[in-house]
Amino acid sequence: MSEYINGRLQLPNVTLAAMTSVKVKETVKALAYSMKDIDFGEVVLISHRTPFFLPKGITYKHIDSLKTIDHFNYNMIYKIHEYIQTDFMLLVHYDGFVVNPDMWRDEFLDYDYIGSPFPLPKDDFSYRDVNGNICRVGNSVSIRSKRLLEFPEKAKIPFEADHGFFNEDGFICCKNKHLFEEAGMKYAPLEVAKYFGHESMIPEVAGIRPFVFHKWAGTNSEYPKF
Repeated sequence: MSEYINGRLQLPNVTLAAMTSVKVKETVKALAYSMKDIDFGEVVLISHRTPFFLPKGITYKHIDSLKTIDHFNYNMIYKIHEYIQTDFMLLVHYDGFVVNPDMWRDEFLDYDYIGSPFPLPKDDFSYRDVNGNICRVGNSVSIRSKRLLEFPEKAKIPFEADHGFFNEDGFICCKNKHLFEEAGMKYAPLEVAKYFGHESMIPEVAGIRPFVFHKWAGTNSEYPKF
């Protein structure tokens, strides 16, 4: 059972993290908003420069400037584990963060990866693993175990595009999912992920208040925009 102290959810084995070289001020606000009712093991901003003002409780950690989206993707896959000291990381962005802390479920930590559900693909290659199975859970705003973060570098998985895209969540949750699973890692099913986060407005998420969101589409439009 989750522990609460003075009404605040205690997640000592989770690091709240964001990694960015753009919209740094907005990202800091997203981190601050995410931690206002939760005590994490650590809260880190991974960026190329220290912001002029960093709220108390957020630690700055340096990374070389992420000049392109693929610099971001590469570092998310192979390097972010170097910045995380706890068993899990909750990754947020300026456009996706914790909005309903009361919707936390301890079962979110039963998995090595939990993010918002993917929509069903409208083609014959998107959101699929190497065997053609449709992958229903991914998304960059997610909880990931430390062992999952370490795995791509340890296993020397090559940085290769998936149908022309280097998206880090697609790399982990679709293209190379079989490698992570063969190493014993578990991905949350849609039935649990729909309570964790929302990005695509798929039928399965209707009427649910999620713990996190990503992007302001549909019912996510009510959440703060910094």
